[in-house]
Amino acid sequence: MECYRPLRLRVWFVIHTLLFTSGLFAQEVRKGQNLDIHILEQLAAQRTPARTKLWRTVSDTHQYVHLGIPVGLFAAGVISEDKGMRQNAAYIATTTVSTTVVNILLKKAFKRPRPFVAHVSFVPVYEASGYSFPSGHTQAAFGTATALSRAYPKWYVIAPSVLWAGAVGYSRMYLGVHYPSDVLVGGGLGAATAFGLGFMKASSN
Repeated sequence: MECYRPLRLRVWFVIHTLLFTSGLFAQEVRKGQNLDIHILEQLAAQRTPARTKLWRTVSDTHQYVHLGIPVGLFAAGVISEDKGMRQNAAYIATTTVSTTVVNILLKKAFKRPRPFVAHVSFVPVYEASGYSFPSGHTQAAFGTATALSRAYPKWYVIAPSVLWAGAVGYSRMYLGVHYPSDVLVGGGLGAATAFGLGFMKASSN
């Protein structure tokens, strides 16, 4: 167990650093409240049944991608006896778990109401539970996408990964369950987590 102590210390250092940094971001977020709701109202005005179905589907993909990527990589690593692939699977999985822990702590700390709670006249596509800041979907999506891109820095990995993560972030605003600032900070924290845990990825592929 002693050999895992340095790893645990590094992971907790990354998490504590992210929590401190996000506190500074939160102060600026409160100042931009009016702009936040204005952008959401503009997006809501553009909703159509077809667009709503598309972005609801995109939003829901996060729960499958976060699990599918590390599990798929690990399985492929076992089959091909590729230690580096298994290590990258652990790196991506740890990033996803860490973003989830940070997100839960931040939401409990800041307790920012959802847009439709703070602005009763605003109508979302559906009413998500819990607090708003930061966006958990976006944070996890950018964490996974960044970790995958760092583990396999090829354009055909980076481009679809970033596009998917960005689409998840946009979907949360379109659906009316998160402010733009929730998404912006969530995306930044997710990417920062992946960079902070970069020491876990395989050195070469």
